[in-house]
Amino acid sequence: MRVDFDHVHLGLGGTEIVHDATLTVPPGRFLGLVGPNGSGKSTLLRSLYRVLRPTAGTVRVDGQDVWQLNPRRAARHIAVMTQETDSDFDLTVLDVALLGRLPHHGGFGGHGRRDLDLVERALTRVDAAHLAHRAFTGLSGGEKQRVLLARALVQESQVLVLDEPTNHLDIAFQLELMRIVGGLGLTTLAALHDLNLAAAHCDEIAVLHRGRIVAQGEPTHVLTPELLRDVFGVRAHLLAHPGTGKPLIAFSPNPPAETRRSSDRAAKE
Repeated sequence: MRVDFDHVHLGLGGTEIVHDATLTVPPGRFLGLVGPNGSGKSTLLRSLYRVLRPTAGTVRVDGQDVWQLNPRRAARHIAVMTQETDSDFDLTVLDVALLGRLPHHGGFGGHGRRDLDLVERALTRVDAAHLAHRAFTGLSGGEKQRVLLARALVQESQVLVLDEPTNHLDIAFQLELMRIVGGLGLTTLAALHDLNLAAAHCDEIAVLHRGRIVAQGEPTHVLTPELLRDVFGVRAHLLAHPGTGKPLIAFSPNPPAETRRSSDRAAKE
């Protein structure tokens, strides 16, 4: 499914956070949203999975305004994995993963053999099958992230949204998660902090700076030393990964005066 943000504006508490965002993600492509803290990455994604309604503009999935869909139909199109959160409910890992089937059934209970098979396969895929009967609240942050990914997988949606999915994960599972997601063939949008993870695994990158999309395209074309200097305030050298040939970014801080000049240039733009 194709995802379109058409001149989207988003605000919180009377302050506009995202300004005139226009962005298209073709079917089956993996787009990484990157930018400094507070740039609007998560805010933009929340408009797609119906948490924050745009103050102007339209968000579409497969040509349909997501805010015109009822919640269950929207959930059949869009699965979400947010940052690890606490739960006030005493649910097992199996129960949490089965929540991904709610858009298809509409309530607790009544899960059929296919639902349970989907959950079993998803938990196995994220190396969490051994946790099935553990209490979700008793898991580590990384274990919770595995289970939340499994829940998103059993939802069987064609659009997958990941909001900073690698938080609390060790490096091995960060790489494994990105490999799993990249191999699903879904239209995927992920807010990411790690630029090297984004460059290595995403088909395209969109860069947000102060609420505006300032660049979009393939990682090698977008993550230039000039953009990284102006948006992130760092000096960067683009290398080729010795194993994959994908872009690899080596960072060093700017001298203070140069950082100020970069910040001034970005503010004027």
